Amino acid sequence: MATYAASANRYSKPAIFFHWVIFLLVALAWLAIEVRGPKGSESRVFWSSVHFWAGSLVLAFAVLRLLWRLWSGAPAEIDSNRLFAFLSRVVHLLLYLFIFVQPLLGILMINTAGHPVALQGINLQITLVGADPLAREFIKHAHELIGNVFYFVVGLHALAAIAHHVVLRDNTLRRMI
Repeated sequence: MATYAASANRYSKPAIFFHWVIFLLVALAWLAIEVRGPKGSESRVFWSSVHFWAGSLVLAFAVLRLLWRLWSGAPAEIDSNRLFAFLSRVVHLLLYLFIFVQPLLGILMINTAGHPVALQGINLQITLVGADPLAREFIKHAHELIGNVFYFVVGLHALAAIAHHVVLRDNTLRRMI
């Protein structure tokens, strides 16, 4: 990734916007899947639709975020020890992978069940592949596992930002708000 432009101390306004919008959409997708209700219920249909919308928007904003990052760069890294710098890069790479891979797995999971991902309200249906029951089971387990693991990765990311602000008293958190 490029590490030029933006500002020496802060992320650009579009980068901050993409970060927080994606955060809110991921949180909404997680909420929707947790409260969706039993199969066949109106609640499940509604919250599944919210989940599909949120996931699709995460993917769309992830593309825009990556393009912006490649075009405008990021502020210089804050001086820290090598271990913190390495861990920061690993977690950020995992987060970027998550915002691309997880929505794609969700779309593939629905498609391999023989259905398009229907985005209600605009009558858009996303179909990347055809039905494949064997692949669906693998993709479903991967989508669920990654979703569960990333509760912890996102939590670690948030805790690290808070620790930088409260314990290390550096500008890590301030650069993204």
